[in-house]
Amino acid sequence: MRIVNLRFVYATLIGLVLAGMVHIAAVLAIPRLSETDAVSRARTSENLDHPQPIYTVATGDDPSPPEAWLPIPDPAVAVGVCAYDLADGPMRVSARTGPLSLSLAAHARRGAFYAVTDQAAVRGALDLVILTRAQYDEALADDDENDPSRDVRIVAPDTRGVVVVRVIAGLPSQRPGANAAVQAVSCTTDTPADEPAGKELIAKPAGR
Repeated sequence: MRIVNLRFVYATLIGLVLAGMVHIAAVLAIPRLSETDAVSRARTSENLDHPQPIYTVATGDDPSPPEAWLPIPDPAVAVGVCAYDLADGPMRVSARTGPLSLSLAAHARRGAFYAVTDQAAVRGALDLVILTRAQYDEALADDDENDPSRDVRIVAPDTRGVVVVRVIAGLPSQRPGANAAVQAVSCTTDTPADEPAGKELIAKPAGR
């Protein structure tokens, strides 16, 4: 009788362990298998040279539009996203700072891997370049020792991702400015120019 009970307990424990492993594997696979994750939903912005509005703060009597799909948006924060595909070239995000608080956060499928606020701006400008490791190494090799690049270069863990732009409107009167500040951010793809030297970069809308 005791041997039967031990076998039952042993079989139950094995079943629980296997069930736990399957559950963990399923949870970890959701971001890769889902077709409605943030990176996939934002891909329509790859052909834009400015952020796609995700949450536009309400102005006057107009309520916030229902396009928000990021979790629990703050009613005083305007949000936009720029999707990128580094197979087309490095992603350059440029923002001019102003009276409103602005932040940029780079996300891959596994979450954010870099974030910065307007406090890090140099002469009123934030310029980020997101690259693959190979693109980063190439950019370093092309740098002029006498005139080094001032770009903030970030190596992305994945080829595809998004940059989330957030601007805070502390007062109701600042809400139109917050919406405009999101749209004023530039999101472009750096591609080699057709010049013989081949070291200059020109910008085009991300994803083209």
